[in-house]
Amino acid sequence: MTKDQLIDAVAKDCCSKKEATDAVNAVLDNITNALSKGEDVVFTGFGKFSVSKRAARMGVNPRTGEKIKIKATTVPKFKAGKALKEAVK
Repeated sequence: MTKDQLIDAVAKDCCSKKEATDAVNAVLDNITNALSKGEDVVFTGFGKFSVSKRAARMGVNPRTGEKIKIKATTVPKFKAGKALKEAVK
């Protein structure tokens, strides 16, 4: 499902397409802002968005075999909740 398909599904269920677009964009923006501040976003039963730190490490360029240093970074992470896992089974 794409973002546009999600907006269409929300609009079909409850409101106009413009209102659905605004709502979906607001939710995504707020999740992004919370994660950028290092906060977790939890939807009980659905899942948890969090931030994880990856340490610096050595890697290998698969084309040349040359060793390269990969910098430390911060990445978003999602852990599915129990209800979501059960729904997918």
